[in-house]
Amino acid sequence: MSYEDILDQLEEGTVRAANKTENGWEANVEVKEAILASFKDGENTSYEGIYEGFVDKHNLPPRYFGPEDGVRLVPGGSSVRRGAFVSSGVIIMPPAYINVGAYVDEGSMVDSHALVGSCAQIGKNVHLSAGVQIGGVLEPVGMNPVIIEDDCFIGAGSVIVEGILVKKGAVIAPGVTLSKAVPVYDTVNEKVLERGSAIPENAVVIPGTRPVSNDWAKENGLSMSCPIIVKYRDEGSNASLELEEALR
Repeated sequence: MSYEDILDQLEEGTVRAANKTENGWEANVEVKEAILASFKDGENTSYEGIYEGFVDKHNLPPRYFGPEDGVRLVPGGSSVRRGAFVSSGVIIMPPAYINVGAYVDEGSMVDSHALVGSCAQIGKNVHLSAGVQIGGVLEPVGMNPVIIEDDCFIGAGSVIVEGILVKKGAVIAPGVTLSKAVPVYDTVNEKVLERGSAIPENAVVIPGTRPVSNDWAKENGLSMSCPIIVKYRDEGSNASLELEEALR
């Protein structure tokens, strides 16, 4: 199968860069290899029409949407690249960018200045608030991309990278950074999650700090940032996160 066929299937949502299995999420190596092949084969070309003045690979142009797609792409500098799937009911506020191989499921919102990186997987009814950065993972091809499961709320300015999995219903407060290098502290269950662990279902994560352990750092009162799970979602937190349907 050619990379063009796989890019078509990615846009249709019939194949994905990562799939959920009985053992958890697994990267689709064939898809990621096809995307890399498309970059290698692509030649820089100038674009016309609304993208006049821009130059990119000839085989990875921005996608065009019509009313029949059910996607609301608000004018003002946003772009969805070839090979990205955007489901019916998704709203994209300007400026935002959805890269090749990404999957954005129905009912989700990609707010202003948000990035959905290459191969990132965004579930149903997810809110990516303003300035959210969802990192892309193309290489190594066997590494999972960042995955945000259904019904998650990602607060403004949050950064999620290095293949982190955020499980269903989790709430990431504004300004949180999640990466494999930084441990997550669960104050509810009184434990430290292993580095790179998934954020549990319905967890509410806020930005916090922890002291630096060496003596000099202690003497100078230094601390490092870290994510902290302060609670798990209840009816009160659910009500505060309801999206105004009129906006859709």
